[in-house]
Amino acid sequence: MTGGFIFGIILIVIALILIFSCVCIVPQASAWVVEFLGQYKASWEAGLHFKVPFFYRVVKKVSLKEQVADFEPQPVITKDNVTMMVDSVVFFEVFDPKLFSYGVERPIAAIENLSATTLRNIIGSMTLDETLTSRDSINGQITSILDEATDKWGIKVNRVEVKNIQPPKTIQDAMEKQMRAEREKREAILTAEGKKQSAITLAEGEKEAAILRADAVKEQRIREAEGEAQALLAVQRAQAESIKLINEAAPSAQYLTLKQYEAAVNMANGQATKIIVPSDISGLAGTVGAIAETARKE
Repeated sequence: MTGGFIFGIILIVIALILIFSCVCIVPQASAWVVEFLGQYKASWEAGLHFKVPFFYRVVKKVSLKEQVADFEPQPVITKDNVTMMVDSVVFFEVFDPKLFSYGVERPIAAIENLSATTLRNIIGSMTLDETLTSRDSINGQITSILDEATDKWGIKVNRVEVKNIQPPKTIQDAMEKQMRAEREKREAILTAEGKKQSAITLAEGEKEAAILRADAVKEQRIREAEGEAQALLAVQRAQAESIKLINEAAPSAQYLTLKQYEAAVNMANGQATKIIVPSDISGLAGTVGAIAETARKE
C-alpha cells in the first residue's frame, strides 16, 4: 500500500503540473503567438488562456507598447560631397503580432537597415546647408517611408527623429568661424547703433537746452521791457497827476515864473553844450527877487 500511495501522489503531482502548464496568463499590452503542431494557431491577447499540452506552443511573446530603437551613427554623403555622421531614433509599435513574428527575420535589424538606406537617399539629394536646416523635413520623409514599408511586418512607425548631424571637423571649424564673424558683425552693428542713438540723444538734449536758454533770455527781455514801460508809465502818470494838482490849485504867475527859473537852472547843470535863454530872463530874475523879498518879510 505504501508503494501504491506514493505512486498515486506522483500521478497527482504530474497531473497538477500538466494542468498548470496548460494555463497561460498574458499580461497587459502584450500578445502571445501560439502554434498548433508547428502551424500558426492564434494570437492571444491579455487575459487567461488554456493550451493543449504537447500540441500548442507559444513561439513568440510580443510587446504591444510603443518601443524606441536608437541606432548607431551612419556615414551619409550629401549632394555637395560632404560626408557626415547621422544617427536616428525610431518610435514604433506592433499592431499585428502574427506579421511581426512571420513577416521578417529580426524586425528591429530590418528597421535599422531600412532607416539607414532611407536616410542616405534623402540626405544624398540635399546640400550640407539644406541638411542642417531641414531636420523636420527629413524626419517627416523618413517616417512616411518607413511606416509604409513596415506595414507588411505588422509594425507601425509613429515617428523618426534625427538626433545628431556631425559634419567633418574642417566643416565644423569653418562653421564656427562663420558664426563668430556673424556675432562680431552683429556686435559692431549694435555698438554703432548705440553710439548713433547716443549722439542723437545728446544733440536733441543740447537743442532743447539752447531753445530753453533762448526762451529764458526772451522772457527776461520781455519782462525788462514791460518793467521799463510800466516805470515810464508810472512817471508819466505821476507827472500828469502833478500837473493836474497844480492846475486844480490855480497857481499864481509868480509860482509859474519860479518853475521856469528852476527849469533854466536844471538845464544849466546838465550836459548840454548849448543853452537857450528866454528873452524875458531879466524879467524872470526880477520876479524871482521879488518873490524872495516877499518871503523874507513874511
